[in-house]
Amino acid sequence: MLRVEHIRVHVQQVEQKNLSSFTKAFEWSKRILDILISLTALIIMWPLLIVACIAIKMETPGSPLYLQDRLGLDGRPIRIIKLRSMYMDAEKYGEMWALKNDPRITKIGSFLRKTRIDEVPQLFNILRGEMSLVGPRPERKFFYNQFEEQLPYFIKRTTVKPGLTGWAQVNGGYDLTPEQKLAFDLHYIQHASLWFDLKILFRTIKVLITGDGAR
Repeated sequence: MLRVEHIRVHVQQVEQKNLSSFTKAFEWSKRILDILISLTALIIMWPLLIVACIAIKMETPGSPLYLQDRLGLDGRPIRIIKLRSMYMDAEKYGEMWALKNDPRITKIGSFLRKTRIDEVPQLFNILRGEMSLVGPRPERKFFYNQFEEQLPYFIKRTTVKPGLTGWAQVNGGYDLTPEQKLAFDLHYIQHASLWFDLKILFRTIKVLITGDGAR
């Protein structure tokens, strides 16, 4: 397991670079890539989204879409869009991190989460400029507050736009501890480039095929 001391080194390196890896040229090229890929993916996948919505409605009552508030760039709140993969009363006892073999997940939801199809509607968040294809995954304020008790650097993940996929997602996803997730995300922030984004996108395809790190 990665130690907090190692994460502190990552934070210091990020602060010393002042996120210089995110130059204006990189930000513009990243935004253009976000728009082109998101539009193309939505055009190709809209029939699949309709089928998924019908399947969700057939299995459980309630909206097939799920809106959730999370923290975006600089800690500003954003509302992400997902396909609902859990029962409507999944958090009646409070906010919980997804577990392995989580009983709150529906049958169709299990398939959607394993294939990451439940995340596809976030392409609309990307088109709105709230997210990017690649970046640290957005988390809820509740979990930021929770993790900050042991990891006072966790909020550093919000120094860049959150992503649909990220370096942490292709290196373990839900199987990572918060410490490991933070270390991978800070590594991305420090070394971000168009080539690194493309590498993560290609590795994401492998994750989609294998279902690694899903819950």
